[in-house]
Amino acid sequence: MISTAPTPQDWDLLAEATGAQDLQESTSAYWQHRYAYDAGSLASEEYWSLVCGERVERVRSAWLDVLDGNQWSHPNLETLDVLEDLDSRGEQLALLSNMPAAMVSQLSSAPWTRLFRHLFFSSSLSLVKPSPAIFEQVLAELSVDAAQVTFIDDAPANVAAARALGIDARLFDASSDLSRMLSQPADAGVPTALG
Repeated sequence: MISTAPTPQDWDLLAEATGAQDLQESTSAYWQHRYAYDAGSLASEEYWSLVCGERVERVRSAWLDVLDGNQWSHPNLETLDVLEDLDSRGEQLALLSNMPAAMVSQLSSAPWTRLFRHLFFSSSLSLVKPSPAIFEQVLAELSVDAAQVTFIDDAPANVAAARALGIDARLFDASSDLSRMLSQPADAGVPTALG
């Protein structure tokens, strides 16, 4: 949501650097091991070794992390406009993202991070969406009830998991108008936006 999907050129750059083709396919080693990487269960060298099918040392894995971070950091300017508007109105914004530690380090100084009062990353929590435990952890740290939260996500499984806990969860896609989506009435008050 905050960034647009990687472009075909992004995937081509990563494929060239890894020597692995079709990384964007759900059956690729990139995705098969991604939850473990996002959860912090795999170190960078371990993850990229699995993706490349050969041992990857620290310098190469750091470069692959940069390419990977770059492909997931093309800002969605429409979303950022909405977030800036919400922030200017004093809304309590929190981010919950599946993101490996290397990417968190790379993107932690991005200007958009200042729009959020709270930043939650899977690699820091050792939990990954759509696990109910990650939502429960975030709710506990925010000290809010599920009914007080509006959660926006582009993955149906994440939205379903949040809804099962009583969170007002809404599915976002590339054609969504985020401002209109947030103006729709919720089942309960929603002082905190999480997504």
